[in-house]
Amino acid sequence: MTQSFRILKQIQALKERYCRLAVDKRALIKLLDETEVAEQVYNSNAIENSTLTLDETEKILMQIDLDRYINERELFGAKNLARVVAYINQKATEKELTLDNILFLHKMLISNIRDDIAGRFRNENEWVRVGTYMAPNPTEVLGLLKEMMVQYQTSDADNIIRRVAKLHLTFEHIHPFVDGNGRIGRVINNYALLRENYVPINIKFINRKEYYDAFQEFDQRGTTAIMQDIVGKALCQSFHKRLAYLEGKKIITLSEYAKQEKISHSNLLNKAKRQSIETFLEKGVWKIGV
Repeated sequence: MTQSFRILKQIQALKERYCRLAVDKRALIKLLDETEVAEQVYNSNAIENSTLTLDETEKILMQIDLDRYINERELFGAKNLARVVAYINQKATEKELTLDNILFLHKMLISNIRDDIAGRFRNENEWVRVGTYMAPNPTEVLGLLKEMMVQYQTSDADNIIRRVAKLHLTFEHIHPFVDGNGRIGRVINNYALLRENYVPINIKFINRKEYYDAFQEFDQRGTTAIMQDIVGKALCQSFHKRLAYLEGKKIITLSEYAKQEKISHSNLLNKAKRQSIETFLEKGVWKIGV
C-alpha cells in the first residue's frame, strides 16, 4: 500500500468518525474553528515573510497593543486574513467556490493595503514572479482560471487529497493576482474542503521548505506528490484534533504521553510526523488525546 493511498484511506475513516460525532456538537466545532484563526493567520502570513510572531498575531486580533512598532501592511494583513478565514468557516458550505467568490475573498484580504489591486485579477502588463518563476501572461489568467475550475469540478471526487493539491498548485502556478496569491490559495484549500464536508487545514510555516519544494515539483514535472503529502498529513492532524475534543478525550503533550506510557519520545515524534498515530501540532507542540 503506497503512502498516499494509506493516508487517503485513513482520512476517509477519520471523516466518517467526525461526521457521526459532529451532528450534535456544532457549537464545539465552531469554538474549535475560532480558536484556530490566529494560528492559521500566523502560519499563512509567515510563509509570505511576515515578521509577526504567533503571540503578536493573537494580540492584534484581540486588539491588544504590541511592544513594538508594526507597519500598516502587517497590521491589516493579519486583521484582513482573519476576516477571510472566519468568513470561509461560516459561508463555505452555503456558497459554491467560484471565480467571483475568489475575487471577493481577495478584496477582503487586500483592502487598506493596496486598494488599487484589491478584488481583481492581473491586468495587461502586470507581470509577477516568484523567485526565478515567471507567472503566465496577464492576458491568459482568466482563461487558465476557468480551466482550473473545470478540472477541479470534474476530477475524481473520491480522492480529496489529489483534488485539493492539484487545485492549489494550479492556482499558484497561474498567480492571478498582483499580490496575495499565496494567502488566497491557502484559504481556497479550506473553502474546497469545507464544501465537501472535510475540515480546514493549516499549512505550517515550519513546513515551508517542503511546501516550496511542492511548487518546484509541479512547475518542473507537473506532478503533485509532495503537495498531496502535505495536504494529507494536514487533514489527518485537523481531524485528530477535532476528534480528540468531540470524543471527550484529555489533551496532553506528546512528551507527557511518552512518560505516561513509558514509550520513546523520539519514536512517537517520528510517528506523529508521519501521522501514523492520532496526534496534532498546536502552537508548535505535538499533542494527543487520551
